[in-house]
Amino acid sequence: MSNFVIKLVDWQSHQSELKAIREKVFVIEQHVPNDLEWDGLDDSATHLLALNSANQAVACVRILSGGTIGRMAVLKEWRNLGFGRAVLKYAVNFCKTQGLESIELSAQKHAVSFYAQEGFVVTSNEYMEAGIPHYDMRLTISN
Repeated sequence: MSNFVIKLVDWQSHQSELKAIREKVFVIEQHVPNDLEWDGLDDSATHLLALNSANQAVACVRILSGGTIGRMAVLKEWRNLGFGRAVLKYAVNFCKTQGLESIELSAQKHAVSFYAQEGFVVTSNEYMEAGIPHYDMRLTISN
């Protein structure tokens, strides 16, 4: 993966790109119901958008004010190329700059090892969300 950029964006100015990625990954591919995906928290969240070398939006993540990372998605054809890891690292660094002591997320079961590689630890039993097994995870930030 070369020549890519990750941008800190807001929902108001980048809604179309953010929505397109999440629509493809969560609603279409994973069959997440619309009312669960579009929960009303996007307006007040911070968003990251990864653009490939052709300036196409290929990955995103949402950061809520309390340090909860969510809605992390990479378009299918761009997976396993490092975009997800790069977006996650950027999100963690952003949270550090906000003075947060920990970061929380809800990981789909298949992604637990991905987050664990970045220092997140499982803090819950398995539970179902949108018909998909999940675990809560936390990263403690050392200052």
